[in-house]
Amino acid sequence: MASLKEIKNRIASVKSTLKITSAMKMVASAKLHKSQNAIENMLPYEQQLNGMLSELAGSAADRMAAYMSGNPDAPVLIVAFSSNSSLCGGFNANAIREVRSRIRAVSGEDKRGVEVIAVGKKMAEALRRDGFNFETDHATLLSHCSYEGAAELAQTLCDAFLEGRYSRIELIYNHFISTASQKTVISTYLPMKSVEAAQHDEDEDWEEYIVEPTKDEMVDALLPKVLRLAMYTTLLDTIAAEHAARTVAMQTATDNGEEILQGLTLEYNKGRQQKITEELLDIVGGTMQ
Repeated sequence: MASLKEIKNRIASVKSTLKITSAMKMVASAKLHKSQNAIENMLPYEQQLNGMLSELAGSAADRMAAYMSGNPDAPVLIVAFSSNSSLCGGFNANAIREVRSRIRAVSGEDKRGVEVIAVGKKMAEALRRDGFNFETDHATLLSHCSYEGAAELAQTLCDAFLEGRYSRIELIYNHFISTASQKTVISTYLPMKSVEAAQHDEDEDWEEYIVEPTKDEMVDALLPKVLRLAMYTTLLDTIAAEHAARTVAMQTATDNGEEILQGLTLEYNKGRQQKITEELLDIVGGTMQ
């Protein structure tokens, strides 16, 4: 049995850890709320932008053709998202496992025919151990998420795809469903899926867009915006999922810590009571002698 001093030191250590986990949970929860608001504010704009593109798709299909077919002889590019730090449960492990599985599925064990871009320090560290090299881990995209940073990455990917350097570009990230649930998904970024022209009922109150200067030029402007916005939304989704996972992980750690603290306190009280009883017995025994 541990001495009372050792138990007391462990109690102090657990209490100190509980302060840290409780604080981290509060911070993660606040950041999650902010990320959720950002996504909710983004959805109406994204839906309207996609709606405009679908309205113009029928008359400008030739302008979109380059975005809908890649070079079949080129490798597949996987853009893999993780977090920059740990202490978020299985968030990073799930994403890394899915990326490794996808790499094997696409190229086999020799890793030919696939390239990877890591977004997040944890993903970059894991894939470097697998033999991939990265000039950057794009950590600032997660730590200081901005539309400008996402747009720059999206433009780089689009230019490479249009040049024929890749047959397909896939995004692998953790999708935020709820605070308790995050699902790792694989999304095809390019080539784009066919955008069908919007259909309207005869009795629907709808008027065709008046486009200035031309529909082709409007589509040329909309397509990059849609892809940039998709990248930005993916970043926001990843960040929200990270904060949700960290909130749950810190809550679980706090609950476990409190349970350990209760057990240590009970053990300390029992030991203290036993020591007092022994001292009383010694006193009584000495008096009787």
